[in-house]
Amino acid sequence: MSIAHEETILIVDFGSQVTQLIARRVREAGVYSEIAPFNMAEEAFHRLKPKGIILSGSPAGVPDEGSPRAPEVIFESGLPILGICYGQQVMTHQLGGTVESGSGGDFGGEFGRAFIEISEECVLFDGLWQVGEKHQVWMSHGDKVTEFAPGFRIVATTEGAPFALIADDERRYYGTQFHPEVVHTPDGGKMIGNFVRHVCGCAGDWTMAEYKDAKIAEIREQVGDKKVICGLSGGVDSSVAAILIHEAIGDQLTCVFVDHGLLRMNEREQVETLFRDHYNIPLVVVDAEARFMKGLAGVTDPEKKRKFIGGEFIEVFDEESGRVGGADFLAQGTLYPDVIESVSFTGGPSVTIKSHHNVGGLPERMNMKLVEPLRELFKDEVRDLGRELGLNDQFVGRHPFPGPGLAIRIPGEVTKERCDILRKADAIYLEEIRNAGLYDAIWQAFAVLLPVKTVGVMGDQRTYDNVCGLRAVTSTDGMTADVYPFDASFLTRVSTRIVNEVKGINRVVYDYTSKPPGTIEWE
Repeated sequence: MSIAHEETILIVDFGSQVTQLIARRVREAGVYSEIAPFNMAEEAFHRLKPKGIILSGSPAGVPDEGSPRAPEVIFESGLPILGICYGQQVMTHQLGGTVESGSGGDFGGEFGRAFIEISEECVLFDGLWQVGEKHQVWMSHGDKVTEFAPGFRIVATTEGAPFALIADDERRYYGTQFHPEVVHTPDGGKMIGNFVRHVCGCAGDWTMAEYKDAKIAEIREQVGDKKVICGLSGGVDSSVAAILIHEAIGDQLTCVFVDHGLLRMNEREQVETLFRDHYNIPLVVVDAEARFMKGLAGVTDPEKKRKFIGGEFIEVFDEESGRVGGADFLAQGTLYPDVIESVSFTGGPSVTIKSHHNVGGLPERMNMKLVEPLRELFKDEVRDLGRELGLNDQFVGRHPFPGPGLAIRIPGEVTKERCDILRKADAIYLEEIRNAGLYDAIWQAFAVLLPVKTVGVMGDQRTYDNVCGLRAVTSTDGMTADVYPFDASFLTRVSTRIVNEVKGINRVVYDYTSKPPGTIEWE
């Protein structure tokens, strides 16, 4: 159930890969937003009672048979509407205009950077653009509007889009053929801010402090006097969720931390210190390293590793929750992107690149209800909430760490010996990154222990040892990533330390692959 907000913008998703960015831009303007697939948008409209609506882009084409439509209730509501790309086209079509397919005609589409020329004044341009100016925008469309609906006027054009931005000021309907939500439209976020504040009349005062207070009240109402159990991974998400829940219900919460032997250097000690000493939260620590290593013996396939680790985690967690006794609720650190990505906009299956480790299978087996206090937040918002709860920047700013831990950073068989080697190399790498003042500039950095041995020379002795790969990327959301451009002196320093200090490694390489085509993790 979504938390109640006085001012909300509903984003109707037609399947665009950048719909999440629309929600981000709205929230950056200080207004709460939620995304709903087009086929669930009517229910969301009645539940959220929004102040305005944004229609997203789509891989579909409005002229295509069976392509998605916006629920009529939003046009009957009298609320402001902003249509983006497909959203502009579907709004035009449903209100009586014409959209033509780009296939088979002279128009082959418009993709990438374009320059918009402002022809008339518009409230979306307030403080941004003046009549007669040209500004960079980002286009990605194969179809186009050829006749706008009654009541609209053209306020901006490009060479390929004569209806690049249209406006019906009386009904407060606006449509952009370009994508204001992406960074390639430099002023796009401010334009969305103009829509939610100047057109929809939102105050723009949504804050994390408000969210924290409302969530604490919601947790208390949901849980009552019952007990909650939370599976800690040691990462930011589950830790912030646990601390927020503890602030709401105190010792009704018990956390379970499973040490499966696949953690980073000193991670177990850090978790114990944070939860037992600093926050005084009831914590059960389970030493399950031998159990996990036994089950991983001989397993080399990445998916089998992930499935074993997830399944075994459930088994261990199930056993420990039984010992705790009487818990009615299970707490999880589910984030908003997880919620969005779990629902296909068509209702159909999506391609699995790799399985995600999650305790989502627990409720069915354990007959527990879920408490997911972060399910409406993006990753950087979780970090802001952590700061609001008093967590220090060094903790909340930690790089993402996968649920299966070091197991997917050891291609091939996972053993305790190989985990110990990787742990030491990874700790040296991250220490050098922090010493260089680069940690916060990097989205994620880690070492990988490759299933390759090479010949080396140390002193007068021949060695035949493991290769260590280093990975570091920059990203905003983890969906795409660029390689971090370390200078040669840094990589030389790290390589020298790892080879000299970690027994079992005699060669270090750096991974220069972006995402796509690679993934951030190696498995």
